[in-house]
Amino acid sequence: MKTVGVFDSGVGGLSVLRALLAELPGVRFVYVADSAHAPYGERTVAEITERSESITAWLRSTHHIDALVVACNTATALAIDSLRATHPDLPIVGVEPALKPAAATSQTRHIGVLATRGTLNSERFARLRTQLESTASSPVHFICQPCDGLADAIERGDLQTQQALCERYVQALRNQAPGDMDTVVLGCTHYPFAADVLAQLLGPDVALVDTGTAVARRTRDVLNVSDPTNTNATSPMLFSTGDPAALSQAAERWLGLRTRAEKLAA
Repeated sequence: MKTVGVFDSGVGGLSVLRALLAELPGVRFVYVADSAHAPYGERTVAEITERSESITAWLRSTHHIDALVVACNTATALAIDSLRATHPDLPIVGVEPALKPAAATSQTRHIGVLATRGTLNSERFARLRTQLESTASSPVHFICQPCDGLADAIERGDLQTQQALCERYVQALRNQAPGDMDTVVLGCTHYPFAADVLAQLLGPDVALVDTGTAVARRTRDVLNVSDPTNTNATSPMLFSTGDPAALSQAAERWLGLRTRAEKLAA
């Protein structure tokens, strides 16, 4: 059985794990929530790179993973190149805001992007945005809104703050965007867990796009799994550098998993 390591700054990467479990039921997953250092979006490049390397090294030495999924937009944007250089023998799949799928489906060509400040300020995001805005078959315009504090509110399960921040950032997005914006990219793996609130605020004419399914399919490809429909599923192992009970509760609430998370030294 193949083993895949998955990590995020906290519980947000569970949205990616959900897609991975659906796509690869015959694969063993080890999930690490680096909640003691969340949110990554407000940390420096050096800090995020150090945390990403530390977790990857632990996953390799302890669980002998066959592939790694960096289930965090900020860590992908700021640390994945370093990880690939340090671990050239390890297949590494990252996540990035779903600008390409959004550009492929948007009819109005005006697309909102909700993401952390770290992701939006990264060179990786800038390259992707510039490439799409300059090479798309018809002009596309991305309206970017940093969402300070939203990932943290979702991480803590603070529904009141989550609602207030969603209202603030949707309004800020609308203030920048033309009236015909028809698509919004959820550019942080935490944000799908606020999708119901965001969808209500944005209205039925705006589609929400995230990257979970695309990441799961890419992981299946790099693993070269011969039978992705294998139903010999095993429960993922969950670890947190913060409160493991919070990770267990989030996994049960959002994924229906009754798996006890374990404490991982920060």
